[in-house]
Amino acid sequence: MVMATPVRIVLRPIGSPLTIGMSGLAIASLVESGLDLGWVPMSQGRQVGVVLLAVPFVLQLLASIFSYLARDGSAGAATGVLATTWLALGLLQIISISGAPLAAAGLLLVSSGAVLAPSALVVASTKPLPGVVFFLAALRFALAGVYQLSTAGTWNSVAGVVGLLVCACATYCVLAFEVEGQQRRAVLPTFRRGRAALATPDDNDARVDGINREAGVRQTT
Repeated sequence: MVMATPVRIVLRPIGSPLTIGMSGLAIASLVESGLDLGWVPMSQGRQVGVVLLAVPFVLQLLASIFSYLARDGSAGAATGVLATTWLALGLLQIISISGAPLAAAGLLLVSSGAVLAPSALVVASTKPLPGVVFFLAALRFALAGVYQLSTAGTWNSVAGVVGLLVCACATYCVLAFEVEGQQRRAVLPTFRRGRAALATPDDNDARVDGINREAGVRQTT
């Protein structure tokens, strides 16, 4: 009788990285919307750039790294695109002298929105709430990019309004996921479905189902 080779799996518990990712997105969206809607004077665009580098870039870079460590590639890709977009946008705002629209920033924002949208759709297949937030962020990038390319102020205002919506939805995500993490159960609606809704705190079999066939898992004797 041939005995099956045992597989040893060591799981490292990680808190949901989406909380810091959504925190960074909420902060960045509010600050950028303030600039778009005239709440922050254009003369303070460099200060806004510093904020983008110091807060959302750092938070979403951490969220991207830990999403991949948690085997959530789609969320890692989405937060990674967000992090690097805020980094580039912040640097452009810091070095810009006049604060006028930049074609380079327009292309950056349009392309980031186009790349972020597919990741948002994949995330939404199991986690609709953050998926919708990522999709709104992609839309906000696209609208802001059109403004940078066309210089039509209407697009800037619409982008600012969408940014406020992103801020509100991302803030709700932070609250919902943090309460869920503390209570070990869903308290506020998060609309999880599919594999994301399979595992409960007491359902260990569902949590480790299929892990032995994933990349990086080695057989041991």
